[in-house]
Amino acid sequence: MSSTGFQPALAGHRGRAASGIGSWVETAAAWLLAALWAAPILYAIWAAFHPSEYATRFDLLAPWTLENFVRAWEAAPFPRYFLNTVLLVAFVTGSQLVLCTLAAFVFARSTSRLMGVLFALVLVQLMIMPDMLIVENYRTLRGLGLVDTLFGIGLPYVASGFGIFLLRQTFRQVPRELEEAARMEGCGTLAILWRVYVPLAKPTYLAYGLTSVSYHWNNFLWPLVITNSVETRPLTVGLAVFASTDQGIDWTVISAATLLTAAPLLLAFLLFQRQFVQSFMRAGIR
Repeated sequence: MSSTGFQPALAGHRGRAASGIGSWVETAAAWLLAALWAAPILYAIWAAFHPSEYATRFDLLAPWTLENFVRAWEAAPFPRYFLNTVLLVAFVTGSQLVLCTLAAFVFARSTSRLMGVLFALVLVQLMIMPDMLIVENYRTLRGLGLVDTLFGIGLPYVASGFGIFLLRQTFRQVPRELEEAARMEGCGTLAILWRVYVPLAKPTYLAYGLTSVSYHWNNFLWPLVITNSVETRPLTVGLAVFASTDQGIDWTVISAATLLTAAPLLLAFLLFQRQFVQSFMRAGIR
């Protein structure tokens, strides 16, 4: 065999070697990022379940304890913080799903130029960070007398440009024939929306709902500005007050309180991670 016959084989071997090295580098980088992401959580778990003297010292024989969780639960009104957060998230997410559904349906099925202009204005909202509107939102809510209320915390978020855009894109994929068939069966506009469009958009609803719940569960700056009392503080603000220097710094108790705060979202992800991934993939494909 001539030397020219070895050249394609040699080139193929080099290509496979380069591909193997690239795959190994990508895998190593992925594991490194995963380790960096998991490090704070792993430390919080270690510190929360061990006495304070082992907070910065790793010892496989260190004793395990639940005392840190008891101390954290008794040192601050966490039951009230949990209730406030659940009510806030339920109010905001529920309002967003209703308002975004109605707006997205109108934008998806309307052919008016005016609706196109209005939808463009909705998209402008996506370019404005919520933190930029804190001062104006505070002035508005103070004028309405809604400062230091759960309704005041959630009111600026009841409509979402991202939610409207996401549902509009999904509704536009629904065939017109299904709507016409529903009208022939005697369904009105709202019945068509409820029986045709909403069921076909369930993956999008799940993906957006998870995003909204996670954001508002962890939202900190706006609740910090608008709340002044224990009766309205959500978990994030309550945890910040609890971890302040006035309370003394005990990393084991603070770690236990942090796990209490993040536990609902972590458990939900562990239990429903397959549904989470599938809903985001299906929503992304649309």
